[in-house]
Amino acid sequence: MAKLIAGATVSLDGFVEDADGSSAALYADFDELTASGYMQAVQDETGAVIMGRRTFDMAEDPDDYADNYEFQVPMFVVTHEPPPVTPRSNGRLSVTFVTDGVESAAQQALEAAGDRNVTFIGGADVFGQLLAAGLVDELSVDVMPVLLGDGVRLFAGGPTATLEKVRVEQIGVRTALRYRVVR
Repeated sequence: MAKLIAGATVSLDGFVEDADGSSAALYADFDELTASGYMQAVQDETGAVIMGRRTFDMAEDPDDYADNYEFQVPMFVVTHEPPPVTPRSNGRLSVTFVTDGVESAAQQALEAAGDRNVTFIGGADVFGQLLAAGLVDELSVDVMPVLLGDGVRLFAGGPTATLEKVRVEQIGVRTALRYRVVR
C-alpha cells in the first residue's frame, strides 16, 4: 500500500528557509545529492509528488519540470489559485493544481502513485497541514550542517506526533533521518 512521505531539508537549528526566504544554504550539496544512490532510491519509490505553490514557483520556468525535474511522476501542487497557464507535461510528469486542500491533494496523489509512495517535497506550511490532518505516514528529514539562526521553521507551532525511527543515512555532509508516524 502506498505511503505519504513528507520530506524536507532543514538546517541544524530547524529552518527550511533563512530570514531572506532563501533555502540555498540547504542545497550546497545539490549536485552530490542528485547523483547519489540515496536520491535514486527516493526517486524509485516515488509514484507521485505533492508540493506547495511557493515550492513549485521556485522553478524559473515551470515548463522545465517536464524535462529536468528529478521526479518524473504526476505532481499535485496545493494552491489557492492556479496559474493562468498549466505547465508543459510529458508522458510521465503532469502537473495538477489542487485548490480544495491537502486532503484532496493526498487522495489524488495516492491514486496516481499506484503501488509506489507519494513524496511531499516542500513548503513548511503544507508540510504542517499534511501532518496535522493525519495524512503523513513517514517523515524524511535531511539535516544540513548549517545554522541559519532565523527564517521559516519546519515545525513551528505544528502538531505533535510520536515517531519511530526507520533509518539514518549519511550522504556527504547531509544526514538523512526517516521516521514512521505512530498512530
